[in-house]
Formats: sequence, C-alpha cells, structure tokens
Amino acid sequence: MPFPIKAVRACYPALTDGYAYLDGAAGTQTPQSVIDAISHAYRSGIGNAGGAFPASHRSDAIVAACRAAVADLVGGDPRGVILGPNMTTLTYRLSRALAGPGDEVVVSRLDHDANVRPWTQTGATVRWAEVDPVTGELPVEQYAALINERTRVVAVTAASNIIGTRPDVAAIAELAHRAGALMYVDGVHAAAHGPVDMRALGADCYATSAYKWSGPHIGAVVADPALLETLRPDKLASSPDTVPERFETGTAAFADLEGVTAAVDHLASMVPGTGSRRERLLASMTAAEEHETELFGVLMEGLETMPHVTTYGKPARRTATAYFNVAGHTPRAVAEHLARQRVNVWNGHNYAWELTGVLGIRDSGGAVRAGLVPYNDRSDVDRLLTAVAGLA
Repeated sequence: MPFPIKAVRACYPALTDGYAYLDGAAGTQTPQSVIDAISHAYRSGIGNAGGAFPASHRSDAIVAACRAAVADLVGGDPRGVILGPNMTTLTYRLSRALAGPGDEVVVSRLDHDANVRPWTQTGATVRWAEVDPVTGELPVEQYAALINERTRVVAVTAASNIIGTRPDVAAIAELAHRAGALMYVDGVHAAAHGPVDMRALGADCYATSAYKWSGPHIGAVVADPALLETLRPDKLASSPDTVPERFETGTAAFADLEGVTAAVDHLASMVPGTGSRRERLLASMTAAEEHETELFGVLMEGLETMPHVTTYGKPARRTATAYFNVAGHTPRAVAEHLARQRVNVWNGHNYAWELTGVLGIRDSGGAVRAGLVPYNDRSDVDRLLTAVAGLA
C-alpha cells in the first residue's frame, strides 16, 4: 500500500505553519503524541528515581519503558541502553571507558565530528579511513590495512549526515571483530531513514538521538550489557554502580524520556500493522524509507539538471540527504533566500568537519543541506526546486 503521507503529516502540529521543513537532518518536528506524552508526565507528577513514593515509581517506570523502546528501535537489549542528554556527551563518556594511551582507534573522514573528536582525544593512536571525494564512498578494503591487534575501537557512521552515504558497516565490523576490536557505530543520521538492526550491522555500540526521529532532545547508546559490565567509567562515588546506570551522570530528564517512548510508538504506527512493536517498526520504517527514496529521486534529478547547482556525493547507497552549492551565492545566502520562500534548509559544515575538508568546501562556508524525513511530501520538494531554480 502507498505510504500514508497525509495521515503522517497530520500528526505534526508544526507542519501547519506553511513552511517546508527540509531541515530534518538537523532535528525533526515532533508529533502530537510526543507532545502529549511529555505533558502527561509533568501533569501526573514525577520525582527523582529510586524513591519510596508513587511519583518516583512513575519516573522509574518511564526510564524502563524508554530503554525498552530504544532497544526495539535498533534491535538491541534494553539492559544495555544508556540514556543521556545527547549522542556527543555519551560518546565522549564511552570513548574514555573504551580507549586510551597504548590503544589504537580507527576513525573515518565520512563521520560527523561527534564520532571523530572524542576518539582522537583519548590519547590512543589514531588511524584514518579516507573518503572518495568524488563518489562519497568509504571503501571497505582500506580497513584491512588500518586494523591490527592493537586496535581497540573502530568508529564509523551508519550514514553520512550531509551526503547520506551508507558505508558497508557490516563488512567493516567483520574485519574489526576478526582482530578483536570493537565497533562503535554512529546511527544518529541513519536511524531516522529506515529500519535498524544493530546486530546485523555488527555494532557493539550503536548511538542514536531521538530528536532526529521525531522525539525530544535525548541521546542513547545501545550495547551488549555484558560488554558494559567490563567497563569502568569515571563516576560519582555515591551514584549507582549497576549497568547501564553507571554510565549515566546526573538526574534524568524523565518527562523527555516518556516522549522518547512515544516517538518510537509513533514510528511503529506510521503504517497499519500487527505484531510486536519491533515487528511494526521494521515494517513502518521500511515503508518510510521507500517513500523518502522516491521523493529523493525527484529532488536529486531536479538539482542535477540545473547548470548553476553543484551536488556532492554519488554513493551507491544513501539516505535522502542532498548537499549542494549554487553558483554565485554563498550557502548562507541560499538558505536565507529559501527561508524567504518558506523552505527550511541548513547551510555550513553541519559538523561534518573532516568530510567538508575532503570536499574542499569547509573554509568557504560548506554547502546547503536539504534532507527528507517521513513527513516530507512532494510539495516540499517542488517548493525547494522552484526556489533554487530562481537563483539562476
């Protein structure tokens, strides 16, 4: 059946303001169910965790439900779901527990800086996987020479946040595991665009951020709880020493965690279906990916036929994310022009610090990014193309 785009869009109050929200790669809008869930948590009364009274019990239940929801989304174990304010903070925390002087880490120039800088700053020896600047591909073959018996962690993205490249993570993981190394996969961009199976990817740790898939600003890293048991992060002497709690600093944002669960439930219900939440997520996100891919074909064909537009990256597998420049206009000027036409896009390096350097555009302002998410429709794409054409 066709993806029910009208029904999906009707779930998002923000979409009634007349703008085409093509800025989803930087953060999505939230459906009414998520807004209601967060409000409900506050209205019901919540307390800090571990108390003897009902409001505290509600917070404990919210945390447990959130771990279960995130695990369903990525195909992980709820007992290994670490929750925190954002992916960057959690990756810094995990990097210090996983690597240090005497180790080697492998990072890639395809990645968002949040899956690069935390590893390069651990004191470990850093090895770099390079990107083909023309295609935007991350060749797997190079990893055989980069990984050795001293490699502790291989950090790689499941999808580039600016050009959408989906590298062969599973093949890289096979090489890493053969050498005894761990795979830390940045799924922040990928999780919004299709079904996720962290085990099939070979991810020992899979990082994601709910605000990229219709939730609030909460980050998560999902790992095998047995792996987490072997790690000893710095923590307060008085805070829990259990897994995954010992990786979580400070008091949780309990109401937002209830919003995360609601966001996962929303994703699972975009198309009608039966079965477990995990089964419904796989079906719903597969349908959403097909919808995005069809729209993206229209978007890219439109951009690539304009002689005044330069697009970046031609990977074989990618998310619906376009990165482009317009001759005679800075990326910021293009974004401002589009904003006047009620089209929201991002401009700049978008934290793809290494990749924009490889492309040779980091110091000149990067480029314009337009990304599709499940709630975007054909009218959003047409408005963007019309507005860009007007800059010729």
